[in-house]
Amino acid sequence: MMNNGMGGEIDYMEQEEEWEREGLLGPLGKTSRAEFAPISSRFCLLNEEYIQTFTAWCNSHLRKAGTGIENIDEDFRNGLKLMLLLEVISGETLPKPDRGKMRFHKIANVNKALDYIASKGVRLVSIGAEEIVDGNLKMTLGMVWTIILRFAIQDISVEEMTAKEGLLLWCQRKTAPYRNVNVQNFHLSWKDGLAFCALIHRHRPDLLDYSKLSKDNPLENLNLAFEIAEKHLDIPKMLDPYDLINFPKPDERAIMTYVSCFYHAFQGAQQAETAANRICKVLKVNQENERLMEEYERLASDLLEWIRRTMPWLNNRQSDNALASVQKKLEEYRTYRRVHKPPRVEQKAKLETNFNTLQTKLRLSNRPAYMPTEGKMVSDIANAWKGLETSEKSFEEWLLSEIMRLERLEHLAKKFKHKSDIHEEWTKGKEEMLQSQDFRHCKLNELKALKKKHEAFESDLAAHQDRVEQIAAIAHELNALGYHDSASVNQRCQRICDQWDRLGSFTQRRRQALDEAEKVLEKIDTLHLEFAKRAAPFNNWLDGTSEDLVDMFIVHTIEEIQGLIDAHNQFKATLGEADKEYNSIVSLVKEVESIAQKYQVPGGLENPYTTLTASTLTKKWNEVRQLVPQRDSTLQNEYRKQQNNEMLRRQFAEKGNQVGPWIEKQLDAVTAIGMGLQGSLEDQLHRLKEYQQGVTAYRPHIDELEKIHQSVQEGMVFENRYTQYTMETLRVGWEQLLTSINRNINEVENQILTRDSKGITQQQLTEFRGSFNHFDKNRTGRLAKDEFRSCLVSLGYSVQGDVDFSRIMAAVDPNNSGYVHFDAFLDFMTRESTDTDTAEQVIDSFRILAADKPYILPDELRRELPPDQAEYCIQRMQPFKGPGAVPGALDYLSFSTALYGESDI
Repeated sequence: MMNNGMGGEIDYMEQEEEWEREGLLGPLGKTSRAEFAPISSRFCLLNEEYIQTFTAWCNSHLRKAGTGIENIDEDFRNGLKLMLLLEVISGETLPKPDRGKMRFHKIANVNKALDYIASKGVRLVSIGAEEIVDGNLKMTLGMVWTIILRFAIQDISVEEMTAKEGLLLWCQRKTAPYRNVNVQNFHLSWKDGLAFCALIHRHRPDLLDYSKLSKDNPLENLNLAFEIAEKHLDIPKMLDPYDLINFPKPDERAIMTYVSCFYHAFQGAQQAETAANRICKVLKVNQENERLMEEYERLASDLLEWIRRTMPWLNNRQSDNALASVQKKLEEYRTYRRVHKPPRVEQKAKLETNFNTLQTKLRLSNRPAYMPTEGKMVSDIANAWKGLETSEKSFEEWLLSEIMRLERLEHLAKKFKHKSDIHEEWTKGKEEMLQSQDFRHCKLNELKALKKKHEAFESDLAAHQDRVEQIAAIAHELNALGYHDSASVNQRCQRICDQWDRLGSFTQRRRQALDEAEKVLEKIDTLHLEFAKRAAPFNNWLDGTSEDLVDMFIVHTIEEIQGLIDAHNQFKATLGEADKEYNSIVSLVKEVESIAQKYQVPGGLENPYTTLTASTLTKKWNEVRQLVPQRDSTLQNEYRKQQNNEMLRRQFAEKGNQVGPWIEKQLDAVTAIGMGLQGSLEDQLHRLKEYQQGVTAYRPHIDELEKIHQSVQEGMVFENRYTQYTMETLRVGWEQLLTSINRNINEVENQILTRDSKGITQQQLTEFRGSFNHFDKNRTGRLAKDEFRSCLVSLGYSVQGDVDFSRIMAAVDPNNSGYVHFDAFLDFMTRESTDTDTAEQVIDSFRILAADKPYILPDELRRELPPDQAEYCIQRMQPFKGPGAVPGALDYLSFSTALYGESDI
């Protein structure tokens, strides 16, 4: 029996008959069939061709150790060069050989070599060390062929074929483009030498000009190929060109041995090409990821800087107590909401989209998750944005309340001035009058008149007490509300109060003086006194009524203005009684005039008790009757204004009640698509983009609503009972809809990217989504631990106990939140069924380019990689500091590890 080179055994007698049928025995061998005996290789033909080929093959390896053989059957007898050959071709160290020259020393060394061969999975059935030591040429050639099979041919594998098939396929691929070359086997296909020349030209076109070769010159072709291989490729001449040309069927074992040397000679170039391609692919992924990281950092910095600059403005609550400046701030705020903020909403959505895309690409390329610089996490941006919106809301509320406060202050300030002006006008000359000593020069009737006049003044003074208290109350309210000119208000109020106190004191002293003189002066004019008593309160009523009719008011609803209108109507109903009182008082004056004229009383027309005259009352009464219709007009104008405000409420409510449900419906539809159960990913992406277009087309409705809302605010309308929606809630809903659409589009695009790059089918993706949604009962887009475990079981994934499940949770929930989101779940499922490049693969690729050195030189990178990627590596690789380092040596090991770990690269 013998080993067939592929791990099995064959019968040597059957093999011998097959070789004879193929013409491999007989005239080609030096021995007869009777001399052929079973050995442990696939064949044992004793002819010069094998001896020449195998000897040259052995010397091609032994010369690396500074030695060689001349006679293949003699030079391996002591086992020393045989062990040395195995060490050279395997790169491993065999047991130390015995140095004695006795037969048992030689047998021991050969046995060590045979044991090493057997340790590599080769079964030597009918061969022993004694035959090799005795110089048995058949056994020696069989052993060498076994070594060739195991170490030169069997390791060749192309697309998982057997060694012979793999080597043949490699030859076919490399020579396919060349004319007159058709490699179908390892005997007849090589007779004209063109196949050898094609292999050389394919890998080293500088060594020969294939276009000048002819199929009609086989000897020249073979000699050319063999000479070039020996001189330039370090492949010794193993075949005789004449034998290849003259034999009907050249021996395929010899040709396989020779061709395998070409494979190994060119294998390094192929490995370097494969390694370079892998490195280029990895570097391209890293460069794109770096670009996305830089873009994220730039967008995040810009957005956070904008928020940082905006927040002080929104948090500024300083007011100069001027209504115009606060109204200007409100207009600036509306411009900010309409013009400045919407682009930032889009920027925030783009930022989240770019971040999700980057993380997906990092996961797909087996890179660690991207950690933005401190303060620029998505959560940091979300918190900053939330703080911005909170400040917006409180800023708008403050502006509106400040406007209401300042309007109230302006109203009170005008009212204070109006009442103060009237009071100060009334008090003019009162102090001088009260301090006058005129009564000392009056007659009795004049004195009594002065006393009555003083009594009337006291009545008038008491009537003015309410006005003084009102002025003080208004001043107090202005102080409480922080009126900007409170100092002057307080100063004027204090002046009025001090004067009032003095008037009271002066009045009391004058009364005492008049009382003392009353004993002398008794005569009094009853009619003048009656007039004075009745005219004074009526005059005060006229003054108060005039003030009330011109009094300013602030209302916000139809009900409030209707209440004022009703009160005014009630007042008008009392004008009839007032007219009677007016006519009655005026009739007293007429009666005095009649008596004075009848009895010729000196100074009888002068009323000593009051300065009021009938003409004064008539003038004021006419003013009141003129103010009544003016008040009617003012109230009606305000009523129409409130009607307009009511119309604005209804307009806003009508539009808001359309927009609000529309936004909610779109949000529900987008959420349903985001659950992933409505068609393929492309269908979902198409529908989401249709919704995106629909939302863009719907934008004019939002703008129209903003215009109505602005009119509502300008009308100082703060409540709306016709709708549950406010502009703020609709704005938030609109921004949520835009963000939801962009986020779902990004998630679907990332899922398509995951599916296409990882080879996941639509059916698998649908199965993943369906299982996830089944256990996501509340449609939150995430699963708790128990739900996630059940989801894995439903997909047929075997969880090997709690320890294995903890490992899985650490991968899908690195932040230990207790929940698993769909993207992490999808990434885990795809990672379990697909392969990705690894740091070890990249390290192996660099090692090939570096010819097994632990470092690589810049020139080697520039030779093997495209210019931009070569410079990318040179700029980022650290200098190599290990043993044997040469100037310019670069550390590709740490660079490759950094590509897949936490690093600044």
